[in-house]
Amino acid sequence: MRIALVFYLLALASVVHAEEWKTARPDYPWSFPCDHWARDGYKTEWWYFTGHLTSDDGRRFGYQFTFFRVGMLPQAPPLASGWATGNVIMGHAAIGDHESQRHFFSEVIYRITPLLGGFGEYPDTLIAWSRAPAGTDARWTLRWNGSGFDFEMTDTGQRMGFSLSNRPAKPMIYQGPNGFSRKGNARAAASQYYSFTRLATTGEIRLNGERFAVTGRSWMDKEFGSNQLEAHQVGWDWFSLQLDDGRDVMLYVLRDTTGAADFARGTIVSAAGHAGYLGAEAFSIRATQTWRSPETDAVYPSRWEIELPGEDLRMLVRPVMADQENRSALIKSMFYWEGAVEITGRDGKRMGRGYVELVGYGTDSRPRL
Repeated sequence: MRIALVFYLLALASVVHAEEWKTARPDYPWSFPCDHWARDGYKTEWWYFTGHLTSDDGRRFGYQFTFFRVGMLPQAPPLASGWATGNVIMGHAAIGDHESQRHFFSEVIYRITPLLGGFGEYPDTLIAWSRAPAGTDARWTLRWNGSGFDFEMTDTGQRMGFSLSNRPAKPMIYQGPNGFSRKGNARAAASQYYSFTRLATTGEIRLNGERFAVTGRSWMDKEFGSNQLEAHQVGWDWFSLQLDDGRDVMLYVLRDTTGAADFARGTIVSAAGHAGYLGAEAFSIRATQTWRSPETDAVYPSRWEIELPGEDLRMLVRPVMADQENRSALIKSMFYWEGAVEITGRDGKRMGRGYVELVGYGTDSRPRL
């Protein structure tokens, strides 16, 4: 599930009656490639990419790139102006330099206007775009390249950027039957959700004045919906794991106000690309260590033992770097941990790599979805 971490923007959007927003449906009539573009009328929508990349000289990086569409109104105001909008665009980008153990983060938030950001319409290749952060004369863009996605970002203030091209190494899969992903027991507590769990990635990373030609593997999620968290849910732990035997695993656990698991689901994708769906009883996740952020004082789980008995999988998952917390400078109470992880068996042998997202840890950090 993805990080629609637009806390206060969504709080403002909640003044609109819930029934005016579209909600996720088990019988949603998918249409591709059109559904890669924005789906107006839903409160939240995001395009999410993470991956592990290696430069020609063997330097390793992790990265994240996410565009969010935040619905403020179900429809744009009825004004004859290109400046009339019911949406906000937010972008998050991060690079983890595994050699230096440093984490770089950049962000943008703009009202949808012709000069600041927007969403394309099929068949235009442009899916979403925004101006770069203040002080950077550039644009962040996400495009459809005919089979996958190309995107780029730059932030001169943070001295970071990347231009990456992705093509599927496996077919697209739905997360949940027909892409209907439940997040709780309430009727509307769900999203429409699909993934490309393996993308072959090439391109360039720019960091601190250096340029690195890179190749590697990425994961892509697209979700949209309107009422994904119930009132008693405070956040989630989400795992995307790419195993060396060709299988991919997605797991999420939503937590209640006591910190206990409230709702959980998962998907396992075979090496051939076939998806199987997992109920909460089909897997277990046990945190074995924690890490406290020196900046936000939030305490996150930092190592995990994960078991899927029906798949004969027993995995130890650990972060490549401790500090992979994204801390917003634009919305001070917005922070979450989004990090590259390595996967081993109990015998210590490598099993794969992945990404973990931890949302809702720390005081007043509950996402308003």
